[in-house]
Amino acid sequence: MNLIDEFGVIPFNYDLLSSFLGNYKSFKDKVASLEKKGDIIRVKKGLYVINPLLLQNLLCKELIANHLYQQSYVSFETALSYYGLIPERVYTIKSASIKRSKSFSNRIGNFQYIQIDQVYFSVGVRSEIVNNNYSFLIACPEKALCDLIVSSKMLRIQSLKSLKEYLFEDLRIDYYKFKKLKPEIVKECLSKTAKKRTELELLYKIFNDESI
Repeated sequence: MNLIDEFGVIPFNYDLLSSFLGNYKSFKDKVASLEKKGDIIRVKKGLYVINPLLLQNLLCKELIANHLYQQSYVSFETALSYYGLIPERVYTIKSASIKRSKSFSNRIGNFQYIQIDQVYFSVGVRSEIVNNNYSFLIACPEKALCDLIVSSKMLRIQSLKSLKEYLFEDLRIDYYKFKKLKPEIVKECLSKTAKKRTELELLYKIFNDESI
């Protein structure tokens, strides 16, 4: 069995690589050789992925984001784009985490982690299964939107009118997909965080606004 068969698109750490390769007089030299040949790519110290050129397949950046920084899930604009709620293509994979905010840049891309309250963390997080092969944690659309609002320090929304402008003009959220969202998730978020209460209350109310 080779590296591709063993790991595929799944990120693997130093210990897993050591177990797979077996005994070498200089394991570090072997790993360095694999990196130099381009067979594996280091995404951070001790964490690797197979070169996508060898896989003949795209790596899943959302999956890598989960592995790069534990206790995190993909959210914010990245999740909104993933669900097709906003038209923009995102170039930085943004995630929420209960740990301190942090960023990583590597050959695969840019990854940003924004700290949120622990009690609020687990609301609206789902496991996205891809091709019955692997899965990653991502916020549901409603939670991603709440995360974005709660974490935007300069955002001040005091009316339904200004919220509509933010959602449909600034973010350019798809109107028809927005109408399918579930306000119950927003209500649960409201029960778990004290941040941006006014904005989240308006977000919850907007689902019953017949003018949209």
